[in-house]
Amino acid sequence: MVFERENIDLIEGCKKGNRKSQEQLYRSYYKSMATLCMRYTKNENDAVEVLNNGFLKVFKSIERYDQKQATIYTWIRTIIINCCLDFLKIKEKAVSHHELDEASEVHIPAEAVSRMKAKELLYLIRLLPPATHAVFNLYVMDGYNHRQIAQLLNISEGTSKWHLSEARKNLQKLIRLQEVNI
Repeated sequence: MVFERENIDLIEGCKKGNRKSQEQLYRSYYKSMATLCMRYTKNENDAVEVLNNGFLKVFKSIERYDQKQATIYTWIRTIIINCCLDFLKIKEKAVSHHELDEASEVHIPAEAVSRMKAKELLYLIRLLPPATHAVFNLYVMDGYNHRQIAQLLNISEGTSKWHLSEARKNLQKLIRLQEVNI
């Protein structure tokens, strides 16, 4: 209960424009949101840019936060994910749309993935084309379904499935190349 009271006080401070409250909120969620941004961007500079733009939106719209609707973590996370997607849309202006009724499943051997360090896997995911990268993150890492992804990215569900299939195929190739080079 003490944590909830502190959180409520922190949010109220942010609503009043209190810089110390804003800094404390930023510091409290920096690591988890920075990690989220790193999954969607190609490098740390882009991740920091997206993170800071996201927190700017958090502070500008904190008045609309309703603790009955979601936890502050979930609310901030949603804003940050949307900032990541906006960033990717800007980076990838011309995305070719591919339709598939069903995405074919590509198997990535679990033992190959388990031998890799998280940093190596993140590096490989970052090599994916931006739209494919975004769909992979939304589906695999953040648990969105194809209908939700289609709405977020303004694509069809078939296109979302295609991007996921492409991500799996590309990652499978990249993991095999990593194994050969090890």
